[in-house]
Amino acid sequence: MIVAVASGKGGTGKTCVAVNLAVSLGSVQLLDCDVEEPNSNLLLHLKQKKVEFVYVKIPKIDEAKCTHCGSCVKVCQYNVILALKQQILLFPELCHSCGGCMLFCPQDAITEEKHPIGSLNFCKANDLELVYGELEIGKPMPVPIIKAAKQQINHSKNVIIDSPPGTSCSFVETVRGSDFCVLVTEPTPFGLHDLQIAVEVLRKIHVPFGVVVNRAGVGDRKVYDYCTKEGIPLLLEIPYDRRIAEFYSRGIPFSLEMLGWKEKFQALFSKIEEIEPQ
Repeated sequence: MIVAVASGKGGTGKTCVAVNLAVSLGSVQLLDCDVEEPNSNLLLHLKQKKVEFVYVKIPKIDEAKCTHCGSCVKVCQYNVILALKQQILLFPELCHSCGGCMLFCPQDAITEEKHPIGSLNFCKANDLELVYGELEIGKPMPVPIIKAAKQQINHSKNVIIDSPPGTSCSFVETVRGSDFCVLVTEPTPFGLHDLQIAVEVLRKIHVPFGVVVNRAGVGDRKVYDYCTKEGIPLLLEIPYDRRIAEFYSRGIPFSLEMLGWKEKFQALFSKIEEIEPQ
């Protein structure tokens, strides 16, 4: 089963839930697809086994063949190519590697070359596997790294995916194809606002979901009222507890140290398995 753990906003405890769920289940694969700031390994302290670099294909123009006809400019939807009278300018950071410019060039003046944008890091300890993507500093597009990470999914195991925060393209690419999505929120007006956006997106892409309320006990009851009204399963409440924050700040999953929490995360996964597709 593939379970994505996501949130409508950053700072709700998404990674905390993903990591504690993974260590409580034991024999799982954890993918950290928050590639702009991966931090699951900071809580797991796993030894790195290998690194694979991730590349995208960008156009390379042979000026000797190019007639400056502008066909590549017309077909490109992302303004990667600028055709001047005496020169062709490329902006590779905007390229989505669609290959359209190469296909439509009447002079066959365009080829593709590999351009590095980040890496995949592979770690393992006992039955727990971790793969985390890391976008190279200064690169603007995390989605190719997320796609590369998801290609490593081990279908013989249960898989937990730590999603990027928010509801942008990175979020959609991460949760797409998951069997279930756990939405982590907090009982505050900001938490409710961004939860509602995430729910709307998940319903459009037809991914079943439920809610974990983190820092329960602060704020108000509006998140609970919203879940009841919308028929959204409330999977787990994690209290506003200083000990949890202390363990997190020391890089320790709290379910390994606080009595009963390993069983609560195991029960959370059992609830997910029982929920009918929405």
